[in-house]
Amino acid sequence: MLQQLTRERDQIVSERVTVKNQIHAEKSEVEPNERSLQRFNERIKLLNKQEQEIKADLKMLVNGDANLSGDIKRICSITGIGELTAIIVLAETNGFELIRNKKQLTGYAGLNVKEKQSGTSVKGKPRISKKGNRHLRKAMYLPALVAVRHDKNFAETYLRIVSKHGIKMKALVAVQRKLLEMIYVIYNSKQEYQKEYSVLKESSVLNLKHQHATLASS
Repeated sequence: MLQQLTRERDQIVSERVTVKNQIHAEKSEVEPNERSLQRFNERIKLLNKQEQEIKADLKMLVNGDANLSGDIKRICSITGIGELTAIIVLAETNGFELIRNKKQLTGYAGLNVKEKQSGTSVKGKPRISKKGNRHLRKAMYLPALVAVRHDKNFAETYLRIVSKHGIKMKALVAVQRKLLEMIYVIYNSKQEYQKEYSVLKESSVLNLKHQHATLASS
């Protein structure tokens, strides 16, 4: 249900961008068609209304599940991550149900940067893998920009890669990947993010998961 709603919202947002572009194009005409502009604006109002309805449905689902609500609250303690982003990540991974490690997660999202190579093995400009879940990649983009500006842990990652490779896109992808991995860690550890401390090691997370499983079965 969460995934259905978040993807429906994504379609609405994309359609709204298209309609806004149509409005801009129409207004640029020598003689804009006022009836067309009226229909475009009515469409914008409808799309806004539908988006608000979806957000209300999502809020009702989250508030109706104490465990989900708690997970989202902890995930939102990460710099740059808002409630909608947290919901999208959990929806697209089904609560990380089939994810066993961070490498598998970033591969599923398609946040692994690959370098083009010619027949002479000359490295070309790095690019994001086209494989993977585009909804996850899209969800992590704006949070990465916020994290770089407001969290030194992510800012250091960004600056280190830019200084080493001189490629801002590669650095931003690395921050997106680190954010997604942090969500995975926070979700499994049931702890809130703290800027002052280093990221929990994945082995520690797996140990915590084993402890929780043991307690649940006892």
